[in-house]
Amino acid sequence: MKKSKVINSDLSRVIAQMGHFDKLSIGDAGMPVPMDTEKIDLAVDNGIPSFMQVLNNVLEELEVQRIYLASEIKTQNPAMLTAIKKRLPDTPITFIPHDEMKQSLHDCRAFVRTGEMTPYANILLESGVTF
Repeated sequence: MKKSKVINSDLSRVIAQMGHFDKLSIGDAGMPVPMDTEKIDLAVDNGIPSFMQVLNNVLEELEVQRIYLASEIKTQNPAMLTAIKKRLPDTPITFIPHDEMKQSLHDCRAFVRTGEMTPYANILLESGVTF
């Protein structure tokens, strides 16, 4: 049995296959996912698992060099923005319009759906290298 932190087989596979500059998205339960993007659905109930629980889990295995957030998070979900900045204090952030973020999902390895029910709780993680 896998011993590391990410034990969901689909999520673990996607992380293992990622290379430099590849993107993985984690988001709330309402984010529309393009048909051509793999969706790893972890949501089981309202708030379960939370966005931050899934982000923290993924960050145990994925090297991240940049994150992308919707500009709207600044005004519509400042508490989530604070939590993300606290968890990734040294990672550069690029803010993009939410509509652009939705379009960017076409270029992601996968989208991980959480049970999060707060607005704009979505992130694009750009893979870095460990050397």
